[in-house]
Order: sequence, then structure tokens, then C-alpha cells
Amino acid sequence: MKTAKELRVSLEKINHKSYPYYKDLKGSYKFKNFILEINHVQSDPYASPSDLTVRILRPGFPSVYYEKYEQRIALQDQILRLFHEGLKEYASNGRSKKSGSLSVSRPNQKVLERSACTIKPDTGELILKFHAAFPAAGRKILSHELIRILFNELEPLVDHYLIYDHLSKENQECLQRAFELSVDQCAIRHQLKEKHLSAFIADGAILPRKSGNLDIPMAEAIPFQSPESLMVEMDLPYRKKIRGMGIPEGIVLITGGGYHGKSTLLQALEEGVYNHVDGDGRELAITRSDAMKIRAEDGRSVKADDISMFIQNLPTKKDTRCFMTEDASGSTSQAANVVEAIEAGSKLLLVDEDTSATNFMVRDDLMASVISKDEEPIIPFIARIRPLKEEKGVSVILVAGSSGAFFDKADTVIQMDEYVPKDITQKAKEAIKNHTQSSVIDDVPFNQEIRSRIPLKNRVLDQDRIKVKTTGLDTISIGREPIDVRYLEQLVDPEQLKTLGKMAVYAGKNLMDSKSSLDMVAGEMCDLIKRDGWQILGKGDYAQVRKQDLMNVLSRWRTQPFIQLED
Repeated sequence: MKTAKELRVSLEKINHKSYPYYKDLKGSYKFKNFILEINHVQSDPYASPSDLTVRILRPGFPSVYYEKYEQRIALQDQILRLFHEGLKEYASNGRSKKSGSLSVSRPNQKVLERSACTIKPDTGELILKFHAAFPAAGRKILSHELIRILFNELEPLVDHYLIYDHLSKENQECLQRAFELSVDQCAIRHQLKEKHLSAFIADGAILPRKSGNLDIPMAEAIPFQSPESLMVEMDLPYRKKIRGMGIPEGIVLITGGGYHGKSTLLQALEEGVYNHVDGDGRELAITRSDAMKIRAEDGRSVKADDISMFIQNLPTKKDTRCFMTEDASGSTSQAANVVEAIEAGSKLLLVDEDTSATNFMVRDDLMASVISKDEEPIIPFIARIRPLKEEKGVSVILVAGSSGAFFDKADTVIQMDEYVPKDITQKAKEAIKNHTQSSVIDDVPFNQEIRSRIPLKNRVLDQDRIKVKTTGLDTISIGREPIDVRYLEQLVDPEQLKTLGKMAVYAGKNLMDSKSSLDMVAGEMCDLIKRDGWQILGKGDYAQVRKQDLMNVLSRWRTQPFIQLED
């Protein structure tokens, strides 16, 4: 390892030389309080920025902050936020356009594990990865500018934001609050199981967002207030006793007039699979972590799914126990999505009628009187929703504002009235009695198990180098093939897409043995990252994803072949 002084000397020597001389800087350098690693140097001034790492062997953070996995994630997230805020101050400090820039992963409102910041639980060592645009004039090196960046700006940034004893009192308090919140969030998740709840939303939570592209709380929003009949008390280590709405396991219907907050509540439940940062408003809105949002997805490919629980006896005689199509309809895609959620081990489905296929969801009396059961291949979701819970142990939270067809199936009915939830279960059950029995759709038992799928080797991966690119939250491209993920609404960060693309490639090359089920492959992939770290995916900025997310991506990869596990 070289010294920081040697790095400065090397930089002095290459000033005004051609840009490729920057590559000679790769290596490790010992500064006063940290080690700087120059891992990858950009090929020219217009390429992606260079990759650098700061290692601090003894940053001094209290061990209680990182001994347990969940609290370590919260600490890493908060450190990254502090460093990012420091960079913003540094970037606005009158720097010239020629001087390059520093950048680091930017956390959003969710607390996710990220490759950009890690702490080793056994030693407390802090590793922070960031990027630097090495400065140049045209293609000539401006090494004096890089000296200023690394010695006059990076060094004090590290000192002020990455070493615990040097943090301001305010920033130390931020870390303590993040730790306490993480402990309380874990306690709520644990109590969901104990109390047989699908989700919990604390009184006082702020669910509405400021705007469609600003994921911060709406200033004038009405604080959440649980109806008394659904009130649950949570006993937490730091906030002590808190109260809020417990959404019980089973079939829960969320209804109400338009613009009264139904979809806002559902979105909070969708994103409640992640912890949220202090001040988000939804930090105590917690959903069981395996919950999956289900919707229609016209045009998606379906590979070897057993959708026979919903679709049977097609006019084309196509086998729905091992169904394949490159252009699924709304009903077919939603059937596949439900089946794949069960395959992924989800015990909670989140459904909104606005994004569902009507003919998949319900079938009214008039239509049933004109088109007989023998002429209709679709068994609607309403006929399967109770057997889903009773036979498969899968709960459903369903938003429905235009049809009362699901009242008879629901265990709990919640009305959103001007963003205030009301328990109208009894009112809904009374209303059912005023309707004829013919309006009630009979349950259809399953009487079968869903067969698991086995992913086979993908020929695309025969190439030595496979590029993975992403576009926002919409597309993952593996090689030249785009995978449309815009309808996977629980993906919340672009870094998750990059992670899923790299995981798909790694799993395809190393884990798919034509014997292991998709669930086993995805589970092993997630376990490998947890055990061996992000580096197995190669260089890049990565963020935490769920096993279910990886299974969703692999299912939408059009060239990925599947077969079914034999009975």
C-alpha cells in the first residue's frame, strides 16, 4: 500500500498529460484516518466516473448500532444519507466546472441495504464506495484539481461524516433516532405474526405523498386514525405503547368513494414491505415482508405457469396446467401473477380493482344467465378468494369502489371516508341480506397443488460478457433483450433494477442446474449475497431486493425457458 504523499507526487507528475495516464493511479493509499482505494479509472473524461472506496478500520460507531442485521442496515443507510448531504454542501462550494465531481448512491424514503456503504459486523470497519469524475481540459489531465478534490475536500468530508467522534451532536442524534426506529420497526414486524395481522398503521401516520414524483409527506394531509374496532396496541422498546389500525389476516376489502384515499392506503401497504426513514410519515406503517401486489399485465410473457385454478377448457384446447404465451391478455396475466405469487411463497396479495382485469375478478348474475359456466373458461377471482385463505393460507387485501360483489367474501370491510378509515363490516353484511342469494358467487375449491417451475439454462448467457442496463424503474436490459418491469410496483429504486439484472445473470450462469425450482434458485441467490456480499455481482451500485422480486424478473425474461417440476 502506498501513502497519500506518494499519491500526491504521482498526481503532480501527470499534470497536463493525456487522460490515460490517470489509469496508473489504480491502487490503495493510506491517508491519516482512512485508506483510499482507486478501483476503476474512467477511460476518458466523457465516460462513466471513476470508482473509489474509502475504508476506515475503526470509525468508532457504537457496536450496538451494527451487531444485528436490521440495525446495521439502518446505520449504513443513515451514514450514506449524512455523506450525501455533505457532498451537496461541498458541490455548492463555488467549484469550477473543470474540477470534476464526487457522487454517491442517494437513498430515498425507504431504508434499503446498499453496496455503497457497508459495516463489517465483526470488526466495525466502514467501507464506503463512491464515484469521482477525474477532471480534465479536453483530454488533458488536470491533476491539480484532483489533488484539491482528494486532499482538500474528500479528506474533511470523511473526517466530518464518517468518523463517529467527529460527527456533530445533531448527526449523532440522527444515528440514534435511526437505530431506535429500526428496533421499533422490527418489533412491529415480529408482532404482526404474533397478532395474526397482515399489516399495521400507527395513528398519526401521514400516508398521502406531496405529488406523484415527490415521495415526501403531504404537508396538509389528514393524520391516520384507526377505527376503534380495529385498534391494536403495539408494545415497542423505544416508543413504548403505540396504537393504530391492525389489518387482520384473511380477506380484507377497502372501499369508499373516489378520491377518498383507498389507493393511497393500498400504496402505503405495498411499500410497507420496506422500512421507511424517520420523518417519512409512513415509518410506522408496516406490512408483512412477503406481500405482493397483483395486477393485470397485458402483453407479458407467461412460461409454464399452472393457471388452471383460474382458466380451464380453452376453446383452443391449450393446456392451462402448463400454460405458455408471449402475449398474455389482462385476465391471463393476472391469473399468472397470482399463481407466481403463491409459487414465491407470498402469504398476502394486494389487489386494486383499478389495475385488474374485470373478467378475471368478477362475473355478475346477468352475464352468468346469458353465458353458461360451460361456455366460460375463466373461474373468477371472487370464486377462489376464500379457498385461497382457507386452503393455501393466503390473505388478500382488495381495493374495490365500484362493485359490492366481494362483500360476501370479506372478513373485514374498511371504508375510506375523506382519508379516515371506518370499519363497516357489519353494515356490509347487513346489505348482503337485502340481495337475492343468486347474487352470491359460490366458492370453488382448489383440489390441487400448484406445480413449481424449474428454470433451464438460458442460451443468451453463453456469451462471456453480458451487459446489464436499466432505464429508471421501467426496464432491465440483459444483453440486447429488454425485460419490462414497470408493472412490478413494489420496486422503488433504480439500483434495485441493476441488482436484479445482475442477479438474473449470475443465477442463470451458476445456479440453474435444470433440477432446482425457481423458488430454490432465487432463495439461494439471495442467500449468497447475504453471505458473500455484493462483490459476487461485480462492480456497480446495488440495493436490497426480495426473493419475490427476482422470481418476478426471471418470469418476465422472454428468452428464459422453464419446465414444470413433475408431480
